[in-house]
Amino acid sequence: MSGTAPESPAASPIFRPLSIRSLELKNRLVMSPMTRSHSPNGVPGADVAEYYRKRAEGGTGLLITEGVTIDHPAAVENPSVPHMFGDEALAGWRRVTDGVHAAGGRIIPQLWHVGPLWGAMGRPDPAIKPMRPSGLWGTPGVTSYPEKLVARYSPATEPMTAQDIDDVLSAYVRSARNAVDAGFDGIAIHGGHGYLLDAFMWADTNRRTDRWGGSLEARAAFPAAVVAAIRAEIGDDLPIFYRFSQHKQQDYKARIADTPDELKVLLGALVDAGADVLDASIRRFDAPAFDGDPCSLAGWAKKLTGARTMAVGSFGLGKTLREGRGAGTIPAEDNREELHRRLAAEEFDLIAVGRLHLADPDLAQHLYEGGPLPEFDRDKHERVLH
Repeated sequence: MSGTAPESPAASPIFRPLSIRSLELKNRLVMSPMTRSHSPNGVPGADVAEYYRKRAEGGTGLLITEGVTIDHPAAVENPSVPHMFGDEALAGWRRVTDGVHAAGGRIIPQLWHVGPLWGAMGRPDPAIKPMRPSGLWGTPGVTSYPEKLVARYSPATEPMTAQDIDDVLSAYVRSARNAVDAGFDGIAIHGGHGYLLDAFMWADTNRRTDRWGGSLEARAAFPAAVVAAIRAEIGDDLPIFYRFSQHKQQDYKARIADTPDELKVLLGALVDAGADVLDASIRRFDAPAFDGDPCSLAGWAKKLTGARTMAVGSFGLGKTLREGRGAGTIPAEDNREELHRRLAAEEFDLIAVGRLHLADPDLAQHLYEGGPLPEFDRDKHERVLH
């Protein structure tokens, strides 16, 4: 296919099916994870089930849930973020998966541990130790966060011990097993944005000198161990998605890799451990990942590892999430042609869309019909974290 738009919307490469292990997707459109904080005491209720069911009915190929707390005390401090442990929460998730499947959809949960960002969404229990590879919140003196939060949470804490690392690893495995038992179609892992697994990848927050830090290979070792342990627990049937990013919430200019060769080492470890899809989080899906080459971050991830990849970032929007802060309505930007071109060229395999799925539960159907893209009204729709 050329760089021009397809002759009909239905002919778009968005609507090509895709198989990933046992997961059969009817199209390449994915609802991106968006933290909503609508699950009191960690229990997703009927409203959460309805929220996901509507997007499945709208035709989106795959839904990835909001970040879900793994079974560890320092995972997420917000009491309204859903859990992937406890009988009530798991019963709630079973209602979610049953509803999505009845609507013909597929859904996987994003397992989440905030790591260094413990406390950024609320006031945490001071008796609970934040999980930080080397006790560091970010790069000293450099931040993209409000100063009041920096002052409160950036002071160094104790590094993670060997027991801490074992406990977190076990929590990921328990939570993955719970997700499978609740009827999910695979597992997604949040390994970006400065959260725990990303903090191991990032040299500025990983100053360890044991087997979990130092070289590129060692910085990737704990995230890869989490992937491998989940793969061993859930078997070979279900896919594992892994979100990664260059930027951090602590510092939007941060990078885990300065060159493609460095990125290959880090991502290759994840794929070797059993990750099937690398979810490349960036502020614009089509932004060049490295100077001198137009290839996106998702494109580089696929080129370097051979794995399936997913792009995300500002599809259909004239401003990124960060640029749109404080705005009312974020204007639509019809960048479908650029998406079609990159999908048709197999630069990446899936496109994840967040805010437009809030604005329009029937987004997939409207894309199929070739209708106009919706605007995102921040005052009308929920404010979310990615």
